[in-house]
Amino acid sequence: MLLFLSVPQPRPPGARTRAGAARVVRWRRRQRLRRRQLRRLRGLLRGLRGRPGTSGRRRSRMALCGQAAGAASLPSELIVHIFSFLPAPDRLRASASCSHWRECLFYPALWPQLRICLRVSPAEQPRLEFLMRKCGWFVRELRVEFAAENYLSGGGGPGDGSGGGGGTDTGTGGEEGEALQLSSRWLEVLRIYLELVLCVLLSIRNNRNLQKFSLFGDISVVQQQGSLSSTYLSKVDPDGKKIKQIQQLFEEVLSNSRQLKWLSCGFMLEIVTPASLSSLSNAIANSMEHLSLLDNSIPGNSTLITAVELERFVNLRSLALDFCDFTAEMARILSDSNHVPLQRLSLLVHNASVMLKSLDNMPNDEHWKALSRKSSSLRVYLMVFDVKSEDMLKILKPNIPLERVHFDSYVTCVSGAIVDLISRQYDKFLTHFILMNDMIDTSGFPDLSDNRNEDPLVLLAWRCTKLTLLAIHGYTVWAHNLIAIARLRGSDLKVLEVTEESIDFDQGELADQDVDPVHNLIEQVSLGLGQPWHAVLDIESLSVFTEPNRHFYREMQSFSEDV
Repeated sequence: MLLFLSVPQPRPPGARTRAGAARVVRWRRRQRLRRRQLRRLRGLLRGLRGRPGTSGRRRSRMALCGQAAGAASLPSELIVHIFSFLPAPDRLRASASCSHWRECLFYPALWPQLRICLRVSPAEQPRLEFLMRKCGWFVRELRVEFAAENYLSGGGGPGDGSGGGGGTDTGTGGEEGEALQLSSRWLEVLRIYLELVLCVLLSIRNNRNLQKFSLFGDISVVQQQGSLSSTYLSKVDPDGKKIKQIQQLFEEVLSNSRQLKWLSCGFMLEIVTPASLSSLSNAIANSMEHLSLLDNSIPGNSTLITAVELERFVNLRSLALDFCDFTAEMARILSDSNHVPLQRLSLLVHNASVMLKSLDNMPNDEHWKALSRKSSSLRVYLMVFDVKSEDMLKILKPNIPLERVHFDSYVTCVSGAIVDLISRQYDKFLTHFILMNDMIDTSGFPDLSDNRNEDPLVLLAWRCTKLTLLAIHGYTVWAHNLIAIARLRGSDLKVLEVTEESIDFDQGELADQDVDPVHNLIEQVSLGLGQPWHAVLDIESLSVFTEPNRHFYREMQSFSEDV
């Protein structure tokens, strides 16, 4: 006897009701679509592998120009999807496979942001023009840094007049010949710098997708003998047409923007003017979240932004300005109820600005208290260039929520009293403390603990319990004090950078023949920090020393983004 069992096929849940039947229909439709897509993908893979089982009809359908199917026959959407998983260097290498892949390389979705660091040299101009021509019209985040020091530090260069048999006047010798040669190189750097800036601004003038725009021009080497005089600019741009064109293009970029949230311009020569921000529409100014305008070369009492202009930026969360431009009226405006609480404030205190501009209009302690009351998470970053101690005593108000401070000195050293004041007033906030001194003094580095019972740096490490970074060069740091700092902060001190030439030892430590003082210092500091530690042997490896402007600008960027 035969027994037939009927086994019902499984149905999706809810199929018995009318609504359930509709869901079943949609479910089956999706299943059929998935199976169809899977079959197409399998056929595509068989065509790429050239399997013998693939029919000639399907192979011919996938062939390109009568040749066997390969990577060039992939649809553009699939190539772009593949590119999206690759980092930029691999993306560029992959695009070299064929012309079709090169065409897909600059698809807008692949380049939402561009971060470019340019050496001011003639070789960079065609590369920049190509890149900006491809991406300038759609990029959403653009960060460009111009650097002149690598170009000027080399012995040669197109602008030094030293081609072949020597392009400078052979009758000029010694220091005068070197000065003339360096002057010609400065002129060449300025000319190329203006051309590169023009290239960037021309390419993005009609970009309405731009959300973040950041420009940094490190021409500190050009200005190392003092402020860059208008003489050099007048030689490069005699009638000032190129400078005016740059300023007009910058204003055009601002006026055409529709989504701009982040605007940052630091140490860019002759780009931002006091009238530049007026080009922004009220809608963009009201929605701006970050504004950074750093330029200590503005003459006289001119400022890049006024308190009246700042009233439009009601949504500002981070701000970076020259300290002398940040007035008491600005602090009052930022404390108003119609502004969102300010989270990050970066201030550049430069000796040149302090001498040209008055400190009488700076915020007093009540203004800082009001700002801190408005935003309990407000943090301040100070970058100080060659400012006298008496001026610093006026600037360092007790209610500033100072989190980071960076001293960079060429003429005026920081006193132990200033370090002690910072450790007492900002012990609840301070996380980063940097002391850099590049003074040439045959008598040795200044000692902050001179005529004091306790070393100010040790007291700083003891009082500031949130300290995570301490970097020192050009000031005497005694070995036993360095060990004490490491033990006080322990593993919480993530970065401790002290140059070898700044470390000194007591006579008693040097007299002990049984212990190597250097080895003992490294061992004790490493034990205190809970990680291997060594003194910085090559000061040139510290960007905070060799490139203080660039270091401050990059730190300011990350400091402002950390909101």
